[in-house]
Amino acid sequence: MAEEGDQIVRPKRIFINNLDSYAARNIGKYLSSCIAGASLEEAEEGAEEEEHLSSHEDEAVSKSKQGLFQIVGSVSSPLEKKLAFPVETYVISNRDELLSRLMESDVIIYNITEDPSQIEEAAWAASALHVEMENFESQKMFILISTVLTWARSKPLDPDDPEIPFTEDDYRRRKCHLNFKDHINAEKLIIKLGKSNKGKFTTYVIASGLLYGAEEGILHTFFKEAWLGNTPALPVFGDGQNIIPLIHVTDLASSIQNIGDRRPRTHYLVAVDDATHTLEEIVKTISVHLGPGKVQKVSKEAVFLNKELTQLEIDHLLVNLRMEAVFLKENFTMNWVSQSGLVENIETVVKEFKESRGLLPIRICILGPPAVGKTTVAKLLCKHYKLHHIHIKDVIAEAIANLERLINTPLEEEEEGEEGPESWQELLDSVKENMEQNGGRLDDSYVIKFMKEKLKSMPCQNQGYVLDGYPKTYDQAKELFNSEEGEEEEESRSKAPRFDKTITPDYVISLDASDEFLKNRVINLPESVVAGTHYTQERYLRAIATFRELNTEDETVLNYFDEAEIHPSHIGQVPSGPICK
Repeated sequence: MAEEGDQIVRPKRIFINNLDSYAARNIGKYLSSCIAGASLEEAEEGAEEEEHLSSHEDEAVSKSKQGLFQIVGSVSSPLEKKLAFPVETYVISNRDELLSRLMESDVIIYNITEDPSQIEEAAWAASALHVEMENFESQKMFILISTVLTWARSKPLDPDDPEIPFTEDDYRRRKCHLNFKDHINAEKLIIKLGKSNKGKFTTYVIASGLLYGAEEGILHTFFKEAWLGNTPALPVFGDGQNIIPLIHVTDLASSIQNIGDRRPRTHYLVAVDDATHTLEEIVKTISVHLGPGKVQKVSKEAVFLNKELTQLEIDHLLVNLRMEAVFLKENFTMNWVSQSGLVENIETVVKEFKESRGLLPIRICILGPPAVGKTTVAKLLCKHYKLHHIHIKDVIAEAIANLERLINTPLEEEEEGEEGPESWQELLDSVKENMEQNGGRLDDSYVIKFMKEKLKSMPCQNQGYVLDGYPKTYDQAKELFNSEEGEEEEESRSKAPRFDKTITPDYVISLDASDEFLKNRVINLPESVVAGTHYTQERYLRAIATFRELNTEDETVLNYFDEAEIHPSHIGQVPSGPICK
């Protein structure tokens, strides 16, 4: 009977509060894909097992490796869309119901970093479980996720060297931020409750750095403002030199996995990455990689005018604290996502942000003969999808205006070493000279340069664009969209070109119409609309003839997209309407 019983291993059940919150959702999702004991298995290759694990615990770990963690938890309100990873979720109506759910679980995780109302519930939950210890069928673990703000007023370890970081060994000396007294009281209670009978009930407290990653938590305000692009610079509150301890939410989840597997002797742990980033460095990095590229220092008081930030979030953004996760680094097997910090891993973090919030750009190219309706369709698409309208004349005008602005604006210190006024003036002069020599038109080499810069700009990279009537030829498309690797290849039409995926359109639409339809459409346009355009009879006939010539050879712009396996969608004649190109 004993042997038969040994073969049946119940999956380890983990309860997490407020599973619909940012931190809990990401921690739960990570743990749901972990096999109990996996972090120990990974450690066997490079390090010895924890000496404090008893033979009984080793046996339990070996058995638990047979299955994934089962995630259950509470939610703050009924979910509109069911979460994919939890086995069960509950809207808890009373504490008796909550206790029964906790008693069914092996590990209980309470996060008090996002919602202060959860502090009292976490303290009650741990106390209630402590009372019920004798009724436990197996050992239970309680993990409290707290915050480094409980260290915010700690005195320097060495007054002569304030850069020495705090570690777990200093936790008895910690002094909390005035707004975080309830947090530190909860920490002390949890540690105390775990000391009476460790064989039945073990407790841990994690002092977590400010969380980032995935859809973002507190830093979401900066990510959102950068992505929307409505401001010329992201705000930095105060002098921006305060150091904010950070940790990627997945790395925090990995540390929790290690605690569950290892049951370490140390019951108070610090969870931060290796970086010591200032607020200014954090905001500047977000701005450069997602937004306008600039920051602007504002008064500390200005932070309170930001309606999107809560007092809890403001306190985290203004903290100034050096922390080091010594125990975590020396004793845990961590599959770090961002050990070196946000600044070093910003490209990965930005990619996570866009994917988790569905902020993937839409890139569209509208092609077709003159007066078929390209501009009308492009503007309608831009309005509906909040995209950027890219028209060749607007891009050239904007590039010239930008060069003139750069020439007349004093060079900032941070821009030293980059292109300067002399090179900008030289480019501007050559552009104007080229346009004079070509009757107002600009050579492809300049147009391609300006188009690439526009498509690589943050607004186009973030939201996407609708490219209106350009490129017109195969060669223009090749110069604009081919990557450098593609240009070095043999010019073989049998192979798809290697194109720059960051700027190449995902959708190509060709608006098709007969010459007769187009001529009739232009003839019926009001004189007031035709004036000043190329829709006069002689100019229009020449334009339509040129378009047909460019699209009768094998190497048309549509052929380019076909070879790139971005197959154009063809749409028939567009009814008469407002002036379009």
